[in-house]
Amino acid sequence: MEKAKVYFTKEITPEKVVEVYEALNKELEGKVAVKVHSGEAGNQNYLHPEFMRPMIERVNGTVVECNTAYDGARNTTEKHKKLIEDHGWTKYFNVDLMDAEGDDLVLDIPEGKIINRNYVGKNLANYDSMLVLSHFKGHPMGGYGGALKQLSIGVASSHGKSYIHCIGNENGTFEEMFQVDQTKFLEAMAEAASSVVKYFKGNVVYINVMCNMSVDCDCCAVAEDPCMKDIGILASLDPVALDEACLDLVYNSDDPGRDHLVERIETRNGRHTVDYAAEIGVGTKAYEIINID
Repeated sequence: MEKAKVYFTKEITPEKVVEVYEALNKELEGKVAVKVHSGEAGNQNYLHPEFMRPMIERVNGTVVECNTAYDGARNTTEKHKKLIEDHGWTKYFNVDLMDAEGDDLVLDIPEGKIINRNYVGKNLANYDSMLVLSHFKGHPMGGYGGALKQLSIGVASSHGKSYIHCIGNENGTFEEMFQVDQTKFLEAMAEAASSVVKYFKGNVVYINVMCNMSVDCDCCAVAEDPCMKDIGILASLDPVALDEACLDLVYNSDDPGRDHLVERIETRNGRHTVDYAAEIGVGTKAYEIINID
């Protein structure tokens, strides 16, 4: 199998995000959804809109988000819209809270082993292509968060997030999210990601920013400070290759904080998400790094 190309720069600036995107030689056409993480209230590590601004303006994109399935500042439309404004997203961009109202858009997964459908924000249907801008870091449930998590949990509606976490239980509870089989949860995420990839038929670009790397994700109101030094920005047309490359950069690092992040990934079996995504054809783990510096 041909190796996927993953472009890399060690310089973490807004301008370098644009440069690594342009190295892909892939123009996103039509109405572009830009999936970001709006950042939970109190979180200190999320990527701020000022950092994202040149890239989002480069593709003339609309920032998209969905409500969460847990208590916090983003689990209702009213609270989430206020947070989006408070965090400065509406200062620069049009922002679409895709599951703010109405029924979800349902993406079928007929070949799914864990889930056979994916509930996403209904406004996803308004877009022709997607830019997935991810902050690569640890995650208390998935082990790590990158492109595959943005595609799955990130694009899922509030109900869809619960459905994935509860491995296909339509009536799953918040408590059940923490009691399910971990491997099945990771596979449900990969299957959900596959449905979004298929929906856009290749009209997606993925960028991971490896900075502010805590063991906790941007959904944590109380998160640990970063444990590793910043590494760089990576971009690819393949989300599996992109996440695999980022994981390899962490594992191969000699940074003193490397072991802490690796422990988080391994105690959650985080690499299985990438393995299973590759197995079901979301992408390939075989990649080549192309340094643009």
